[in-house]
Amino acid sequence: MSIKTVFMGSPEFALPSLRALAQRHQVVGVITQPDRPSGRGRELKAPPVKTLAQELALPVLQPQKLREPQALEQLHQWNPDLIVVAAFGQILKADVLSLPKYGCINVHASLLPRWRGAAPINAAILAGDAEIGVTIMQMDVGLDTGPMLAKKSMRLTPDLTTGSALQALSQLGADLLIETLPEYVSGNLTPQPQPEIGATYAPMLKKEDGFLNFHQPAIELERRVRAMNPWPGAWFEWNGNILKVGRAFVGEGKGLGVASRFTVEGRPAIMSADGALILEEVQPAGKKRMSGKAFLAGNPNWET
Repeated sequence: MSIKTVFMGSPEFALPSLRALAQRHQVVGVITQPDRPSGRGRELKAPPVKTLAQELALPVLQPQKLREPQALEQLHQWNPDLIVVAAFGQILKADVLSLPKYGCINVHASLLPRWRGAAPINAAILAGDAEIGVTIMQMDVGLDTGPMLAKKSMRLTPDLTTGSALQALSQLGADLLIETLPEYVSGNLTPQPQPEIGATYAPMLKKEDGFLNFHQPAIELERRVRAMNPWPGAWFEWNGNILKVGRAFVGEGKGLGVASRFTVEGRPAIMSADGALILEEVQPAGKKRMSGKAFLAGNPNWET
C-alpha cells in the first residue's frame, strides 16, 4: 500500500527516513529549512534534506515560516494523505496538523516522554542515561506531546557522542517508521497517550553550553565532551584562547587543586572537583584537531 506523503525535515538525522519513505511510498513534496550562511566565507549552504530531495527528483519548498501563504497553498495543492516529520525545526500549527487524512507523524530521537524538545540526545548523554531510542508519534499542537505509535531503544554506550548516536538513531528511526506506517494507516495501531510522569525537556543548545567548568565532577565533564560533539563543541580557556576538547576520559589526580594542569602518560590533564579529565583530542584556536600528545609536544608550557 503506497501512501501519498509530504516529508518535512532538515538535518542529516532526517535523511534515512526520507530515503526509506521515497523508496516505499509516494512522496509528493519535501519541505525543509532555507539555505543558511555557513563556514568562514558565509556562503549559503543547503540543508542535507534539500540535497537528498533533489537527488531523488522530489519537489522542494523552503519557507522561512510554514505559515507563509505560499507554503500553505502548496501544501493544499500537494494534498497529502500523511505528513511525516523528522527534525524539521519549525512548529506545525493546527491548520497543518489537520490537513492530511492521517494527520502528521514525527520521528523523534528519544524515548518519549523523556527528552521532549530540540536536543534530546545531548540531554540524554549529559544525564548519563543508560539507553536512548526513537519514538514514532502522532503530532499535536504541543511540543512532542502527541500520542505514541511505536518505540525502539538502544544502549547508550560510553563511547557514543551526540554525532555518532544520532547517526545510529537516524537509521533506527527510518526502519521503525517504515515498519509502523502500514499498521498505522490501516487502523490496526492504537496510539498511546504519553504519560506526564517521567516527562523531561531538552532545550535547544547554545555555544556556551560547551563550557567545561572544572568545579564539576570529572564524569560530568566527560559526558559534556561527548554531548557537545559535534556542536557546539566542549571548550575552556587556556592562555587567553579557547581550547576545544574533542575526546576525553576520566583519570585520577591527587593532591592537586581544581583546574590544575598536569600530564598523564604524555597526555594533557586538568583536575576537576573529584578527579582528572584527560584530554585525548583537542583543537587549539586557529588550528586543526590533534591528539593530546601532539598538543603537548607543541606546548611544553602546559603545566606552568
